[in-house]
Amino acid sequence: MSSTTVANMDSSSKVRVATVWLSGCAGCHMSFLDQDEKIVDLAKQIQVVYSPLVDVKEFPENVDVTLIEGSVANDEQLEVLKDARTKSRVLISLGDCAVTGNVTALRNSWENSDKEVLERAYKSPEDLQAAIPNMVPKLLIKTKPLHEIVKVDFYIPGCPPSADLINYVLTELLAGKTPNMEGKAKYG
Repeated sequence: MSSTTVANMDSSSKVRVATVWLSGCAGCHMSFLDQDEKIVDLAKQIQVVYSPLVDVKEFPENVDVTLIEGSVANDEQLEVLKDARTKSRVLISLGDCAVTGNVTALRNSWENSDKEVLERAYKSPEDLQAAIPNMVPKLLIKTKPLHEIVKVDFYIPGCPPSADLINYVLTELLAGKTPNMEGKAKYG
C-alpha cells in the first residue's frame, strides 16, 4: 500500500481515521459533521480513532487517514502535527488555515509575532509565562501551514471546505482513487 492510498484494505476492517484541530476556528470540523446522511454511509467504512469529537487523549498508532484543521501556532501543536505525520498513512491539510495559514497567519506581519500577540492579549507576557508555566504553550515566532513542517498528501482548501468536498475526498480515498480536485475546490 502506498503512502497516499487506503485501497486494498481488508474489507472486513474499517479504515482508521483521525481528525486534529490546531489553530483554527473548528469550522472544518463543523463541515465534516455537516455531511448529513452521507456521514452515515461513511461511518460504515471508517472508525474515528482520534478527534476533538471523541474522547481519546493520545494520538494512536497506525492511522490510515488524518485530516488536520488549522495552522501550527505553538510548540504543542508542532509536536501534535509531527506525531500525527509519523503515525498516519495519509495526511490531509483541511481548510485554508492548514493549507496557507489564512486568518491565523495574520499575526505573521509582526516581526516578533509570538511576543506581540502575548503583549496585546496580556499586560505582561513575562509575568504570564512565569505565573503559569506549562499551561500556555509557547507560541512559535510565526504561524505556519502544515506543508511547511511535514509532508502533506492531499489538500482540501476552503474556509471552511464544503461537506460535499470533504466527503468526495474521503470516498475517493476509500475507493482506492486519487481525488481530482480540479474545479472542485476554491480558497475562501
